[in-house]
Amino acid sequence: MTIRVSNCKTEYTHNPIGLDVLKPRLFWQLHAAQSGVVQSAYQIRVATSPDKLEHNQADMWDSGKVSSNASTHVQYEGKPLQSEGAYYWQVRIWDGADERSEWSKTAYWMMGILSRGEWKAQWIGRRSEHGILMQPSPFFRKSFEVKKKVRRAIAYATALGVYELNLNGERIGDRFAPGWTDYNIRVQVQAVDMTDKIRVGDNVFGVILGDGWYAGTVGFLGDKVYGERPFFLMQVTIDYEDGTMERILTDHTWMTNRGPIQYSDMIKGEAYDAREELIGWHEPGYDDSSWEMPDVRAGYNGLLVAAIEPPIRITQTIKPISINKTAAGTYIYDMGQNMVGWTAVKVQGERGTALMLSHAEMLNPDGTLYVENLREARQQDHYILNGNGLESYEPHFTFHGFRYVELIGYPGEPNLDTIEGKVVHSDTPVTGKLETSDPMVNQLYSNITWGQRGNFLSVPTDCPQRDERLGWTGDAQIFARTAAYNMDVSRFFSKYVWDMVDCQQPSGAFTDVAPDAGWIRYKNWSTRLNWFAPDNSGWGDAGVIIPWTLYVMYGDKRILETHYEAMVKWVNYLKNTTDELVRPGYANYADWLSIGADTPNEVLATAYFAYSTKLIAQIAGVLGKTHDADQYQTLYEDIASAFRKAFVADDGQIHGDTQTVYVLALQFGLLTEDQRKQALERLVTDIQRRGDRLSTGFLGVGYLLPTLTDNGSLDVAYKLLTQEAFPSWMYSIKHGATTIWERWDGWTEEQGFQTPSMNSFNHYSLGSVGEWMFRYMAGIEADSELPGFQHVIIRPKPGGNLSWVKASYESLYGCIKVEWHLSDEGDYHLHVDIPANTTATIHIPGQTETTHRIGSGSYMFANASMLK
Repeated sequence: MTIRVSNCKTEYTHNPIGLDVLKPRLFWQLHAAQSGVVQSAYQIRVATSPDKLEHNQADMWDSGKVSSNASTHVQYEGKPLQSEGAYYWQVRIWDGADERSEWSKTAYWMMGILSRGEWKAQWIGRRSEHGILMQPSPFFRKSFEVKKKVRRAIAYATALGVYELNLNGERIGDRFAPGWTDYNIRVQVQAVDMTDKIRVGDNVFGVILGDGWYAGTVGFLGDKVYGERPFFLMQVTIDYEDGTMERILTDHTWMTNRGPIQYSDMIKGEAYDAREELIGWHEPGYDDSSWEMPDVRAGYNGLLVAAIEPPIRITQTIKPISINKTAAGTYIYDMGQNMVGWTAVKVQGERGTALMLSHAEMLNPDGTLYVENLREARQQDHYILNGNGLESYEPHFTFHGFRYVELIGYPGEPNLDTIEGKVVHSDTPVTGKLETSDPMVNQLYSNITWGQRGNFLSVPTDCPQRDERLGWTGDAQIFARTAAYNMDVSRFFSKYVWDMVDCQQPSGAFTDVAPDAGWIRYKNWSTRLNWFAPDNSGWGDAGVIIPWTLYVMYGDKRILETHYEAMVKWVNYLKNTTDELVRPGYANYADWLSIGADTPNEVLATAYFAYSTKLIAQIAGVLGKTHDADQYQTLYEDIASAFRKAFVADDGQIHGDTQTVYVLALQFGLLTEDQRKQALERLVTDIQRRGDRLSTGFLGVGYLLPTLTDNGSLDVAYKLLTQEAFPSWMYSIKHGATTIWERWDGWTEEQGFQTPSMNSFNHYSLGSVGEWMFRYMAGIEADSELPGFQHVIIRPKPGGNLSWVKASYESLYGCIKVEWHLSDEGDYHLHVDIPANTTATIHIPGQTETTHRIGSGSYMFANASMLK
């Protein structure tokens, strides 16, 4: 057989360690040269060692031959899994002709610490220093001796705060671990394999602890939101080759001291005094006799859970493209890209020389940094030289949103090699690629992906530069489908759904931000905001929309099962806060940052109530809850009827008469057929009246182009896509944007900068048009009946000034590719690649659309009638 089984994953990941899922899901892909390849059966075997697998001793599970085409989300059904157990697995498949493949290469997963009683480590910290507002980052060390050969060594580490872990002077692990959760409820534990780094003889663990989200500044909500100072917890299991085991625990035997990091805060930046460096502190042989014992915390009442989210990493290094010396003698660098992370600097000078790196997204007209939009954030890193030759510095527990860097106090003349930018975000692998014949459209797609990189850092934040950086739920839900095309966000959003559920209110309401971090209290106590809405339409609905999106894009049924009750609570809450199924208009945000339009809250709220109810009906159907499915489908139809009665006039005008009211009514299926025609006409008329320009804000923009396309106005959709006049996507690009802006009018030729109180130039929400670019422009669409791209719908929509589009998407089954182009004569050519074990329906546009049902393989289609 020529079919090969590869890319084996467990819980979406290659060879994960530290899991706490008792029935992990297994994934694999098929590769074959021939077309039409399907899997008819599989066999999985799981053992406690690779050697046992080789000798066909599946001591944990042998599934036997299972008649199924499933190659994703196949649940482990073997013997109970044990804490810290390692499990090795292989899979083989049978094709449609019942021919069997070879076994796959061995993959594995390791379990973490599964019960609270198995945790013997203690939380350690360092007492605060008196009279210091922003505390220095504490350093910790622990010496230990290894006397025998090590078979395996795994560290299970976490923090109330963030930590940097070192072993024998080498940094191990990732950035900003353990990530942001509601620490009152749960904290994530990272498992780190250090087998190859521990050596026989003396060893040392070195840890630096940062305030992070736990004790540091969280947006405008202040500092110490969860606790007064950070703590660290680690339990290391060392298994020796002779069968014995030893544990290294955080406890009173560790030592702690202050070091060169004077403070390091996500919002306030970092100060580092290299004169106070502790040379060799994290290596064996260092004298720590002057260090102090740590403060041991009595305990922690939250859950210790395995890390779900992907790690935060430096994913790219960027060199500046220009440098300019200012009249003040400072140097301003242009990185060429609005990015998130920090700058690393190389410097040589006298001991005590003070250096500062200041970061901003834009420049003022006079060439100085535009920092007014940062509000209380200080995107500044301070470094004091130790004077010992060439020095290198980059910060530890802070990050910035910037394109421009001002270097202040530099001794000598810097050049383009003096600094470099470190791009930092949750490491969600790139899955989507898209390119067109229009360079402006390509730049738009680049801006969308850079906006996602910059704002997906443990949670989907709203902006990475000012004192906010909160996980706004409405922003996340409108962008979730775009995000899932661009990158593998399966684990990222799976964790974020837990964030939403953790702060769901007793009433059933989902919150505006997750983790909440005190936002509810802040807004209810703010006399300036005067915001008291107990829920916000489009924001709370993320608790239903995001799980459904994960199901559609990844086929993840478990997330629907896990959170079904939470979703039902939300919809029932909405129903209980209606007047004859019309929701009240108390929401605070409406169609946030719409331009020249004011959509009534009650229309938005009722429309989203209907949509969440519609999704719950579908979710109940997927889960086999037929009674619930019928009940919520009936409720959805009743809400649609109430919507029409309350808001739709006889002439088809919907209350508010904005683009967004028509878009949502059409997209959510709330209108009769006659009303749909009237709504489309009014929507298109409004767009044309504005000179082929949009007015939608956050909640309307993602559905605008899909609605137009689905209802026969593809030409209008393309005009909006490529419109260069304000307001439009291309307007910002014409003026140098390299990310999506928060506001359509963040900067205009006539008015300059918008109000600095809320003006981010890196904010992904308005980039939700990326979903349309993949689903319609490129034509790569998922089928919710066979989700996760088990069945692919290929339906490109050529239009506008585009002569060709190339796109690909790395699904769980393999890579889906679409390339289409139009010749000068209007001949249409389509090339499609469909991965093994999937099928596709191909729609060929033309005067009469044709369809083809195909299996896996590579195909070419042509139609000579596009312009005839």
